[in-house]
Amino acid sequence: MRGRPVSVADAATPSAAVGHAVSRLRTERLARSAKPFLARGGSRVERCAGCRVAASHCLCALRPPVPTRAGVCLLMADIEPLKPSNTGWLIADVVADTFAFGWARTEVDPALLALLADPQWQPVLVFPGEFVAPPRVVTEVPACTAPSGPAVPEGRRPLFVLLDATWPEARKMFRKSPYLDRLPVLSLRPEQLSRYRLRRSRCAEHLCTSEVAALCLELAGETHAAQTLEAYLDVFTDHYLQAKNQQPVDWSDAAHARLLGLSGPGGGLQALDRAA
Repeated sequence: MRGRPVSVADAATPSAAVGHAVSRLRTERLARSAKPFLARGGSRVERCAGCRVAASHCLCALRPPVPTRAGVCLLMADIEPLKPSNTGWLIADVVADTFAFGWARTEVDPALLALLADPQWQPVLVFPGEFVAPPRVVTEVPACTAPSGPAVPEGRRPLFVLLDATWPEARKMFRKSPYLDRLPVLSLRPEQLSRYRLRRSRCAEHLCTSEVAALCLELAGETHAAQTLEAYLDVFTDHYLQAKNQQPVDWSDAAHARLLGLSGPGGGLQALDRAA
């Protein structure tokens, strides 16, 4: 099959976080590759296995896991796990219950179907409402502290199903995945434009996967996790671009300070001390 689910919660220690869902899916995808994957631009720079940034600009010590009741299920287009700029990886770094599966038109992983049928979860597919029949569309999910609601029945935890792909790929995945047809569709109306700077998009309102996840977490009442994921994306982007431009990282800038403030007095402070 194309992939198997792995929750970050399986990792026994923070140092094992590189074994999270997206990392393992990447390993599986690499094992099927006939030749090494080369990121766009042809760079052969040595990358850290834990954060995919150039080893000289590693940010693994800043990884900010946050306990959440909500979970995220990433359904990833074929080469997404291989791209160093993929932000689904950041979600798995932050949200413990992150699951990742590779998508294929002709087959579906039984483990994905089992996850979607697991009674502890209420899966909600995140996709623009204009492409969906109105009865399936919801615009809100109850906060995780709420007992029940129209999209998340009592006792169930929200599981946000995200199509991690380019927009043309995501539309194809949506149309050709009948097992998703029974899920309610959460239609987001983000007010902010995307701040993601690592890939080009024709529309500024198209958000990257981690930005979508942050909006979902906010709707579920997971404000701290949402803000942490936003801050982590900013720091990841900074490290990635500084490495690309062969410039040093400013560990004392606003982005790092915000992430440190959200991470608390633990690993983030120690990481900045080591970097200094």
